[in-house]
Amino acid sequence: MKLLTGFVLILALAGSAWAQLPAGSVYEPGQLKPRDSVQLLRVGDKAPDFSLRSLKGEVVRLSDFRGKKNVVLSFVPAAFTPVCSDQWPGYNLARPLFEERGAVLLGITTDNRPSQHAWVQEMGGLWFPVLSDFWPHGAVAASYGILRKDGMAERALFVIDRQGVIRFIDVHDINTRPELGALMRALDQLQ
Repeated sequence: MKLLTGFVLILALAGSAWAQLPAGSVYEPGQLKPRDSVQLLRVGDKAPDFSLRSLKGEVVRLSDFRGKKNVVLSFVPAAFTPVCSDQWPGYNLARPLFEERGAVLLGITTDNRPSQHAWVQEMGGLWFPVLSDFWPHGAVAASYGILRKDGMAERALFVIDRQGVIRFIDVHDINTRPELGALMRALDQLQ
């Protein structure tokens, strides 16, 4: 019951995370086409490996976690947009839930690192690595079948087990935040 109560509190707090950003710092893109890509991967497929730079300049490879950690890839469309600026700070509040499940979270956007840096600073920092899929533009998003025609990634979550196999995919309506509970249930199935 304690875990459920904590989970409900995290969900309530996560709902207002982006409201803390300074007025005018969030770009309002308007209603976008919910999905604009062709899904290439399925649950049970081997996750495509990648190598991307983090905000700290470190190279992060998906294969670095093989045999060690479950991985959650959180692709978001763009820095300084309302839903993205709500979703990722919400994961700050949910950090213990990821850690309890032996999972590492990797945040990925097609933005360049200077833009990501400014955005993460505006959000007050994030506990997980933020990776830039800027150049070659959107190559990782494309390999996962979630690169939109406008060059942004879909809002998508991939849960990858310790063997590098995709166990959960949520290519979400770009205009709404994915439910944290569905993601946690997917991670629970890996225990």
